Amino acid sequence: MVSLSACKLFDGLGATELNTLRGLCRIENFPAGREIFREGDPGDAVYVIRAGSVEIAAQVGADKRQVVSKLGPGDFFGEMAVVEFKPRSATAIAAEPVVVYRIPAGEMLTFVHQTPDIAVNMMRQISHRLREFNVRHVNEISQAEQLALVGRFARSIIHDLKNPLSIIGLTAEMINSANSTPESRQQAVERIRKQVERINGLVGEILEFAQGSGQAVALAKVNYGKFVRHVIEELRTELELRGIAIHLESEPPMMPVNVDPARLQRVFHNLLNNAADAMPSSGVVMLRFTLKEGRIITEIEDTGPGIAPEIAKRLFEPFATFGKKEGTGLGLSICKRIIEDHQGRIWAESKPGRGAIFIFSLPRPK
Repeated sequence: MVSLSACKLFDGLGATELNTLRGLCRIENFPAGREIFREGDPGDAVYVIRAGSVEIAAQVGADKRQVVSKLGPGDFFGEMAVVEFKPRSATAIAAEPVVVYRIPAGEMLTFVHQTPDIAVNMMRQISHRLREFNVRHVNEISQAEQLALVGRFARSIIHDLKNPLSIIGLTAEMINSANSTPESRQQAVERIRKQVERINGLVGEILEFAQGSGQAVALAKVNYGKFVRHVIEELRTELELRGIAIHLESEPPMMPVNVDPARLQRVFHNLLNNAADAMPSSGVVMLRFTLKEGRIITEIEDTGPGIAPEIAKRLFEPFATFGKKEGTGLGLSICKRIIEDHQGRIWAESKPGRGAIFIFSLPRPK
């Protein structure tokens, strides 16, 4: 068991003041599980734990309490309701057999007025408790947000994989059909191949997202103009099949840059495919290149409807999609990560009467 002098609230008190305080106290015992006071009760006393432990719990539902702190010998509780002259905001329960010093509210307030050191100590201890509570609360919120993100991530993955897997399953049944012809089987094989490529693309985005920022970038010196033309030619055939034309409104600069070719290629793939998704029937994607203040600026504009106001501020956040039936919602987030890993910057513009414009800058080697 501990004495009153072991309580931080009474730290620094002299022998005379402690003797006065002991005269105000009454020692009470509570068995394990017994309520010392209940939420909503009047704030009629301050308690100091002499032996045992006490749990402070708040009501979080009709039939549920959440323990917010656990106190042991030398700790005090119940002071807030006394200071504020308000009902108890939580319930105190004996976690095990407990012995407490009970100081009635009136006597405690009188003693505080006569002993300013106690008021200072109380303010410090309350501030310390609030800081601890804030840290715990922030951590709990962070954990809840992370769990929600994992759930959203899982739902996105499942949703995006179900469609191509369903198509593969149905197509496989068609191949095995008694009525299938060599031509239909060839078409089925091609359809399955495309769906496998689609799944590979989705998995690639997920892996890129999961790897996190700050990963080592495998830089290589390449000619930016040749690199861009190679990527565009790879994409041109695929986009033309979707009714999308690619126009180079200016030539990409034929100068060396230090980039990770595989990752930077994903930026072009994501941005051009996003543009194609915004123009489901047909359209044009225009690319422009400029040099400015030691940086190469690349602009990609489409003739689609532009950027929806509902998503304009969240474009580069994970899972941010609007009006798209397919995709993980990670494409632009991944683009941002890749460009920033190259010490560059990416942003978007939307002007009246024009489609979406995505712009990114890359540093030129010194």
